Amino acid sequence: MSSKLTETFLFLKQNRNFNFKLQQKYYERIVLYEIDTESKIVALLHEVVNSQSKPNIDKIAEFFKSLIENTTNLNSFESFVKRFNSKNPEPSYKNLFEGLLKQPGWGNKTAALFTKCVYHLHNGIYSKELKIWNDSPKLENEDDLYLPVDSVIISIFKKLNFPEPISFKSINFFLQANYTNEEIEIWDDLWFWGFITQKGSGDKRIYEWNENKYWVLRASDKESEVINSVKIKAQEFIELLHS
Repeated sequence: MSSKLTETFLFLKQNRNFNFKLQQKYYERIVLYEIDTESKIVALLHEVVNSQSKPNIDKIAEFFKSLIENTTNLNSFESFVKRFNSKNPEPSYKNLFEGLLKQPGWGNKTAALFTKCVYHLHNGIYSKELKIWNDSPKLENEDDLYLPVDSVIISIFKKLNFPEPISFKSINFFLQANYTNEEIEIWDDLWFWGFITQKGSGDKRIYEWNENKYWVLRASDKESEVINSVKIKAQEFIELLHS
């Protein structure tokens, strides 16, 4: 394991409060405005699926039509997993991820993102008001949590000199071999720091404080003092990647 990877993980671990506050507000906006369990889950599914950069609208529509026609399996974690993963119906985060991965319009990143969101809402760290299901399991050692790898995170792993090929599969294989599930959840903060420090796309991305990207995050704290604190930490993150 390279020193840059170790130092990056330490940075993420020491600066959890920034992304935590943003995530808390993000979940509040999705969950607290819905009344019943089914509506909360459907709202979260919509939010996650529509985070795709190039969504397949036809397949996503197919998924939601099927979902709305039968909402009886949305009332519990166990029934939700059974609905989407009949081959491995035991209630676990790995089986939740694998079940969603089979659905029309879904992919590795979105299945991992929804699974991570469900874990966040029920792991006891975020507000109890955000809890949707009463039977969401604890994250056991034999279970698996996946990092929602997208182009932002792939770009960062290139900066960390991660061996090629860099993909959802290779990054998660490495993380699951070297970190606990709880530590992989810490790695999820990487997207926040990467998003607000990148400009451009593809291999032409440059790393510098991107205040405009911070502003377009709906749940970000817009107080000038907070923005200045984030900027200082973002510059520290950039220096770490270029060290």
